[in-house]
Amino acid sequence: MIDKIIAIANQKGGVAKTTTAINIATAMAAIGKKALIIDLDPQGNATTGLGVEKTNDGTNTISEALLGDADINKIIQKTDVKGLFIAPADITLSAVEIEIDRTADYHFILKNTLENIEEHFDICFIDCPPSLGFLTVNALSAANSILIPLQCEFYALEGLSHLLQTHSMISQNINPDLKIEGIVLTMYDKRNKLTEQVEEDVRNFLASSVYKTVIPRNVKLSEAPSHGKPVLIYDVNCSGSLAYIELAKEMLSKNVLAA
Repeated sequence: MIDKIIAIANQKGGVAKTTTAINIATAMAAIGKKALIIDLDPQGNATTGLGVEKTNDGTNTISEALLGDADINKIIQKTDVKGLFIAPADITLSAVEIEIDRTADYHFILKNTLENIEEHFDICFIDCPPSLGFLTVNALSAANSILIPLQCEFYALEGLSHLLQTHSMISQNINPDLKIEGIVLTMYDKRNKLTEQVEEDVRNFLASSVYKTVIPRNVKLSEAPSHGKPVLIYDVNCSGSLAYIELAKEMLSKNVLAA
């Protein structure tokens, strides 16, 4: 049973979706919440970023659970972070769409799978792939809300517009309860005038939906995944860690755990 499910989505790649999933989940676990990450990206970066080995044959991954070949409860693994668990992924996830029977519940495969989870989790983050295809639609169909990492760069607003259109479509046709949890600005560089312009545009456009906390460009954020650790474990005092801690506080102040 999961109290709250948040899909971390943006169809653009390289905007810190996985970094955000790993570190915000770690921050939640650090304050005593039982957190779960569903790695729904065939690249499996959340899996390796938490030090979980990939077999690249689908064994004991979310692929098996979605195809009905394994019990989701046996897929979920502990991580080295106390209170943080993961349903790992590998490249076989990219073929799941082809193998799944196109039934009436096509968009609810993940939702139905997650409803079979027996252990209690306070919060679950779904790390979506950089597209608006089958996997992301399934994530949005299963989620209570969307958290959108937005890179401070020129095409950010265009990509955001497409994602908001997808949210509207999903909420109208598939998941009427889907809300926007918030938008978090990532790769923030205050020395860059473009960063300030993007921030101003996004805040003017979406106002209170944008978190006050921004995630800076930070070397430690880039290094941590290669060590199989969240940056909050790799270097808790770096600017990236401090930013994710502040983001977690802000999310909690907005009652993120309310379904």
